[in-house]
This record gives sequence, C-alpha cells and structure tokens, in this order.
Amino acid sequence: MESTAEYTCAFCGETSTTFIDLSAGLTQAYIEDCQVCCRPNQFYVTIDDVSLAIEVATDYVE
Repeated sequence: MESTAEYTCAFCGETSTTFIDLSAGLTQAYIEDCQVCCRPNQFYVTIDDVSLAIEVATDYVE
C-alpha cells in the first residue's frame, strides 16, 4: 500500500512529492534522490498508526 507525502530537499530547498510504502513499517529511513537537483536525501519517515498521517524529515548525504 502506497501513499504520497511532500518533503523539502536538504540541498536545494525545493518542495517535492514522494511515494511512501506504508507496508514498510511505521518508522522508515532510506535514501532517495531529489527530483529537482538529483542530490541524495536521507529520508526519515514516521507514520501515525491511527490517522496514517505521514511526517518526512530530510538530511543531506555526503
């Protein structure tokens, strides 16, 4: 099951949308390239198990 969430790139500051795999757990961490600048972002995803609200934090990867 997938959902979408917005995030802000840790490098260029642009807001983009990404797909979140809800079946991967309530807390997730993975690397995905920015859709605008193509730089890698470390994603930290937290999903509320009651409301399914998604929170995404990003950090840059060196």
